Amino acid sequence: MNSKYNLEYKIYKSSLVLIQGDITMQDTDAIVNAANNALSPGGGVSGAIHRAAGPGLWDECKKLGGCNTGEAKITKGYNLAARHVIHTVGPVYSGKPQDSIDLANCYRNCLELAEKNNLKSISFPSISTGIFGYPVKEAAEVAIETMSKFLEKNTLPELVQMVLFSESDFYTHKATANKQLG
Repeated sequence: MNSKYNLEYKIYKSSLVLIQGDITMQDTDAIVNAANNALSPGGGVSGAIHRAAGPGLWDECKKLGGCNTGEAKITKGYNLAARHVIHTVGPVYSGKPQDSIDLANCYRNCLELAEKNNLKSISFPSISTGIFGYPVKEAAEVAIETMSKFLEKNTLPELVQMVLFSESDFYTHKATANKQLG
């Protein structure tokens, strides 16, 4: 685990771990790409993942036919430590109730895809909080609630990491997790 800070919560038979670090360096079965609809390299998390994975990732993504908001698709990990990349498209923040539904679907669909592929560990970034403009505190509430509800009912994945790039994002997610998970 490549991180500066970490905090673990036990949920049923799984662990939810918050860490400050670089998602491209995570040695989990899968990392999640906060993607655009075309699954193209782009900027932010997506650009970093594509750069670290190498050109094979974009070649495979081109064959997937894009991805709708809230959905998830899986590829190989190529040059990453992670064996797979699960791509999901978060909502562009509008302040409407549909935003939280779409964001929750991102987390849930990624977890369901991980379970379907028998993956024991997965690392998430903070989806939609970069260029898509979702406020970090509101996004953290959706992410922690969705992941914890999924883990209460499922045995896979056994390890779910939230990899937060900045220290402020880490502390925002930590406060949210402490409030929701005690």
